[in-house]
Amino acid sequence: MPLGPTVTCFSTPFCVARPAATSSPSLAGSASVKTHLQSLHYGNVKDLRRGPDGQWTGRATQNGVEKQVTVGPKGTVTAR
Repeated sequence: MPLGPTVTCFSTPFCVARPAATSSPSLAGSASVKTHLQSLHYGNVKDLRRGPDGQWTGRATQNGVEKQVTVGPKGTVTAR
């Protein structure tokens, strides 16, 4: 049975979520990145753009607070 994502908060505004070991999302398009963020309980995902390094950046809401999010090629999410 797959485990849920691992979330590590270094301080109040900075958290990193890593997908469960058995889930390896294909982050080929903005729709799959948005779905991945929503599965980690982010809402109102917008302004997703893929950088030359393969990371996606955008804005999303978590617990009523809008944050800048970065999603790495392997699905690791950083929110500030």
